[in-house]
Amino acid sequence: MRTSGILMHISSLPSKYGIGTMGKEAKRFVNFLAEAGQTYWQILPVCPTSYGDSPYQSFSSFAGNPYFIDLELLCRDGLLTEEECSSYSWGADETKVDYGILYENRYDLLKKAYARFLARKPKAFYAFCKKEQAWLDDYALFMALKDENSGAAWQEWKRGWKFREQEAIEEAKNEYADEIEFYKMLQFLFFKQWRSLKAYANKKGISIIGDVPIYVAGDSADVWANTDQFYLDEQKNPIEVAGGPPDAFSEDGQLWGNPLFRWDVMKQDGYRFWTDRIRAMSKLYDVVRIDHFRGFDSYYAIPALDTTARNGTWKKGPGMELFKTLEEKLGKLDIIVEDLGFLTPSVLQLVKDSGFPGMKVLQFAFDTREESDYLPHNYQSHSVVYTGTHDNDTIMGWMKTAPKDSVKFAKKYFNLTRKEGYNWGMMRGAWASVSDLAVVPMQDILGLSNEARMNTPSTLGENWKWRMKRRQITKKLAAKVRKYVKMYGR
Repeated sequence: MRTSGILMHISSLPSKYGIGTMGKEAKRFVNFLAEAGQTYWQILPVCPTSYGDSPYQSFSSFAGNPYFIDLELLCRDGLLTEEECSSYSWGADETKVDYGILYENRYDLLKKAYARFLARKPKAFYAFCKKEQAWLDDYALFMALKDENSGAAWQEWKRGWKFREQEAIEEAKNEYADEIEFYKMLQFLFFKQWRSLKAYANKKGISIIGDVPIYVAGDSADVWANTDQFYLDEQKNPIEVAGGPPDAFSEDGQLWGNPLFRWDVMKQDGYRFWTDRIRAMSKLYDVVRIDHFRGFDSYYAIPALDTTARNGTWKKGPGMELFKTLEEKLGKLDIIVEDLGFLTPSVLQLVKDSGFPGMKVLQFAFDTREESDYLPHNYQSHSVVYTGTHDNDTIMGWMKTAPKDSVKFAKKYFNLTRKEGYNWGMMRGAWASVSDLAVVPMQDILGLSNEARMNTPSTLGENWKWRMKRRQITKKLAAKVRKYVKMYGR
């Protein structure tokens, strides 16, 4: 079946409280998707963000981001008042998330909600804590100890906590019981609101595609609680870290800094960590998109103390064995794989053997020096086409900054005209393609330029901030999108 979807993260939804949440604006966006004839809403990882505010660097692979808890719903539940919510500053620009202000104010406000929550804890809270105990206990303790250490990475904590010595951990659980329960409450509230939003979307015929980053952050409950699963030395510091090799875009390569998996250990325990992770994400989302899929074939390992990615080496990943194990344990999986980047014959074979659809990105199609696999006439139907991803510029931004020959080629290929709008012409190309699924970022539907770019890889400070204005989505816009997707049988 030919379908289409829109890519927009929850953080980008309108809100008077500084960042998009899972409340009425999220449901309003679901209504827009339904009116626009869409089948999918694609979002970025919903885990708690850490340094750099990237959803791909999280304190936990399993937890939800407390920033996405809707404050108006907490007011409705009697945990906050509107006066309390409005008494804090949430930033002056409705088109940008101010993460500094959020960090300063959001938790202070949520602690007010916690004081009221303690007075009448619902039975559902105890059931949630018991059901999610496998990850929740470690995460809540991790965050409580992180607060006690002024946000320092767990490798800098005192020995007993760093090495998870039993006596020290038991004492910490007692001493910080209140703080631990606060973080458990946040997760209870997050998942309560998430389940409501997802049920609403599904009822409207909208399925949610969610991202799973291949790597986890070094400063995370995942690594702290499972050190045997990662390449760490005796002091629990990474031996080698993840990244990408030098290429035409970066002469130093990309140094991501994530600790690498001990695939040998993971194989011995039946890939427990990955099984738990994919099981949780398959419940959270309707479809899982796995980021950097090529890393399962072979991955780039960089000495941990290096300051660039120049000296990395390629090492063998688990390949199909991991995915066969996951299917045996979890059943047939609904997965999209990000098969972009440096693709060798063995990577292409892994994608083929997995049976999962890969990605085609239109912005990568128009290098005039060579025939590109990303040109629509080269597609196979078992694929997902994007005009761009969260790592790309918007179409209108790309038209300004891409090489002139590439822009000229794109205009000629799609018969792009200023009258129609370059963004509409490029999206038309995606919708008209043979790919089973076509996904376009909301910024492209709105015709926004560079100011709405979500992320510029290998940069810090200005990413993950874009927010949509409430008045930007209209019935007229939904009707226009619906007309196009209906025209192309989606």
